[in-house]
Amino acid sequence: MAALGWLTPRRRSATARSVLAGEAAAEAARKTSLEQEEFEAAYSGGPARPEPVFPVVGDDRAAAFFDLDNTVMQGAAIFHFGRGLYKRKFFQRQELARFAWQQAWFRLAGVEDPEHMQDARESALSIVKGHRVSELMSIGEEIYDEYMAERIWPGTRALAQAHLDAGQKVWLVTAAPVETATIIARRLGLTGALGTVAESVDGVYTGKLVGEPLHGPAKAEAVRALAAAEGLELARCAAYSDSHNDIPMLSLVGHPYAINPDAKLRRYAREREWRLRDYRTGRKAAKVGIPAAVGVGALAGGTAAALALHRRRR
Repeated sequence: MAALGWLTPRRRSATARSVLAGEAAAEAARKTSLEQEEFEAAYSGGPARPEPVFPVVGDDRAAAFFDLDNTVMQGAAIFHFGRGLYKRKFFQRQELARFAWQQAWFRLAGVEDPEHMQDARESALSIVKGHRVSELMSIGEEIYDEYMAERIWPGTRALAQAHLDAGQKVWLVTAAPVETATIIARRLGLTGALGTVAESVDGVYTGKLVGEPLHGPAKAEAVRALAAAEGLELARCAAYSDSHNDIPMLSLVGHPYAINPDAKLRRYAREREWRLRDYRTGRKAAKVGIPAAVGVGALAGGTAAALALHRRRR
C-alpha cells in the first residue's frame, strides 16, 4: 500500500478501505475463478476511423475487465437478487417497495445513485445475515435463471467472447456481491469475478463487509491487485463500463471502452478518444439510459407500481 501519511485521518481511512476492498475482491475472485454496433463516428463528427485488430490473439499478458450493471446486464444485479429473495420470503413487502423504487430510478436515470446503492447493500446485508454462503449461492443460481439471464446485453457478451476466443481471461468487476458476480461470470463462460466481499465466519454471513463495497476507486485497486497476481500488463488490458464512477478503472488500462455510457462518461470518453459502444436502441434510450428491452408502457407501469408501493409505505 502506498504511503498515506500526507492524508487526513478520514481520507487515509477511506483510502485504506478502498485498498482493502480491492485486495479482498481480487483474492476472492482468484479463489472462485475456474459487435452489433459499428465503431462510432470519429469524435469530431467525421467519418468512422478504422479500428485496429483487437483483442490480440495469443497475448496472455492481456485480460479484460467488465463492469456488470448496465454494461453486461440491464439494470442492477443487486435489485434482481433482491426480487428473488423476496419471492423466497427472505423479507417483507415494505423492503420490496424500496428495491422496486430504486430499480425504477436506476432504469430511468441509467446511472447509479450512491444513496440508493448504499441502501440496497445495507438491506441485502441485513437480509442475508445468519444465512449460510452455500445456501445463498444455490439460490443465486435460481435467481440468475429467473431474472438475469434474459437481461444480458448480447453486444457486450460478444465483446467478452472475443477476448476469450483470443485466449485471454475475462473478469467481471462489480459492486454486486462476489457470490452473485461469480454465478453470472460462470454462466457466461467468463474466467471469474471481482465483487464486494461480505464477511462470513464458518460459512455463515455476519452482516458486515470486508473493507467497503467494490465501487469507484476500489474497483481500480481490485484490478491492479489481480493484474499483479496474474502477471498481466495493464497497458495491454481492456476495461468496459457504462458509468463515470468507473473512470479510475478505465484509466488504468490501455484499452478503455465506454459501454452504454452515462452522460459524464460519454463526454469524458470523447475527450480522450476512447472507444464507445451503445447497445441501447432509440434516440431517447441512448440519451437517458433506458434499457432497450423496456418499452415506454412497461417502464411507465413499473414506475407507477414502484410509486404506489412507495406511497403505501407511508
